[in-house]
Amino acid sequence: MSAAPDSGRAVTILAVSDEVDPLVYSDHVRERFRHVDLVLSCGDLPYSYLDYIVSMLDVPLYGVRGNHDCGQGFAGAAGESFAWNGANLHGRVVRSQGLLLAGLEGSRCYNYGPCQYSEAGMLLQVARLAPRLLANKARYGRYLDILVTHAPPRFIHDQEDPCHRGFASFRWFMRAFRPRYLLHGHVHLYDQRQIATTQFYDTVVLNAYGHRQLQVQPAAALTVALPGTRVGD
Repeated sequence: MSAAPDSGRAVTILAVSDEVDPLVYSDHVRERFRHVDLVLSCGDLPYSYLDYIVSMLDVPLYGVRGNHDCGQGFAGAAGESFAWNGANLHGRVVRSQGLLLAGLEGSRCYNYGPCQYSEAGMLLQVARLAPRLLANKARYGRYLDILVTHAPPRFIHDQEDPCHRGFASFRWFMRAFRPRYLLHGHVHLYDQRQIATTQFYDTVVLNAYGHRQLQVQPAAALTVALPGTRVGD
């Protein structure tokens, strides 16, 4: 794997979610994504696809399960590996490539399947992260750089059907712990007019449907909202 760029240079992240993207699942993946340092999965992808990505790029993989990730390769409890060589971020706070990462899996409960949570259930998952985030603040001077989720926050990129409604607890999380990014999937982007990037307080919320690339400077502060986004309260 590539060396962790803790020297202060920007970390290049490939975020993937929900769809096997032909630009990624390609013979040219090494050439196209040769500068990637870290892969983050927002869920609902075949474990063989994720393994292909990290095998070809030879970089770390962290991610969360989506509401359809309940088969072979995704059955491990939080804290165990998933997708072969990937690390399950759900309910965990880790440091990788100089960045502080955490994750919350699943979607809103709509048919009582696996990886589905009520609003109260997800709030409990958020609360369980709080002690480790407070420890980050004491040790590193910040709570978190990136929160990886499957579902979006409520009223940011979500939809009104029961399955695709976002979590209000994620809005509270962003106000309280101010990660620089929240990466999510779950909501498919079929129309270029759909909003996929939104600034919410100090957090840039990105829908990683298909794939997204971003560069994150370790310990740098995000101070400017991206153009073309809407700001929530």
